[in-house]
Amino acid sequence: MATFDLMFLLSQAKHALETELTVALAEIGSTPRVLCVLAKASEGEHTQTQLAELATIDKTTMVVTMDALERDGLAERRPSSVDRRARVIAVTEEGRRMVAAGTEIVDRIFDDVLATLPAREREAFVEALQRLVGHGGRLSTPVHTERPVRRRAVRAR
Repeated sequence: MATFDLMFLLSQAKHALETELTVALAEIGSTPRVLCVLAKASEGEHTQTQLAELATIDKTTMVVTMDALERDGLAERRPSSVDRRARVIAVTEEGRRMVAAGTEIVDRIFDDVLATLPAREREAFVEALQRLVGHGGRLSTPVHTERPVRRRAVRAR
């Protein structure tokens, strides 16, 4: 049995990093969720539902997010080039500028966070996380349950 609380450690790290990113991205009028959606939408032609899955955002939150992105001139819903019945999310030029600025901020924070570890440990840490949550990794997808577990704060024991 582990002598540490893995869930607490991962939750604490996520909360601290997400808070720091939220504060830093607010300087350019963005949030981690907005930046994630814009970045994923910039990668190719995706419907709103596909983007929600890629960004791991529920459908209701995605609708609200897209409405705000359109209102702010960062993205727009357009007819698909391959399926005229579908609408895809297109990032505007202003949205691309936000992705570029946001990516610089995120990269700087990630580099700063990881720089607190020696290089050897940093590489091992990132590789281990990638194996755990990557495609087919032990934590890549939650197990199926009739009633999905809500994401909530995790407290130390």
